[in-house]
Amino acid sequence: MAQVETHTITALVQDRPGVLARIAGMFSRRGFNISNLAVGHSETPGLSRMTFVAEGDEWVVEQVMKQLYKLIDVVQVYDITAENIVLRELALLKVRSTAESRPEIMQIVDIFRANIVDVAKDALVIEVTGDEDKVDALIQLLQPFGLKEVMRTGRIAMSRGANTTGPRKGVKDAVNQSAPDTEVVP
Repeated sequence: MAQVETHTITALVQDRPGVLARIAGMFSRRGFNISNLAVGHSETPGLSRMTFVAEGDEWVVEQVMKQLYKLIDVVQVYDITAENIVLRELALLKVRSTAESRPEIMQIVDIFRANIVDVAKDALVIEVTGDEDKVDALIQLLQPFGLKEVMRTGRIAMSRGANTTGPRKGVKDAVNQSAPDTEVVP
């Protein structure tokens, strides 16, 4: 089976009701496959930052970016896939545990530099942060104990260093500019 090409796209959007629904609707109407979406407040009041993991070739990613930019609530869009980025995911894992299995689970959690954030008689809740492979590996090791529940944030990403994410190569500059009717305050 062929490996699906994934791209990490970030967008700065207005923090208003309905923005996420409009963006999700745009993806759905256009038939774009988004395997991951994370959103949260940004460093600028009134703006949120989204991270998307889009599946497809360069043409698909360019179309995703152009369509995002057409939405009035979208201020900036960047494909940061090829950049030097910091990439993380957070997961909470609820694992069955007994008095006998707890020390072994704790040892695995320690090796992965994860944290136990809740302890109950029959379960542990573990918090792990890292790249997707690290989260997947921990889940795989904890599977034999019995995973009761898994909650993952999905990928979030940011360019390294002091530079703000710059324009993506090969895409018209207009796609990477702030929308003309909005102003981003540094």
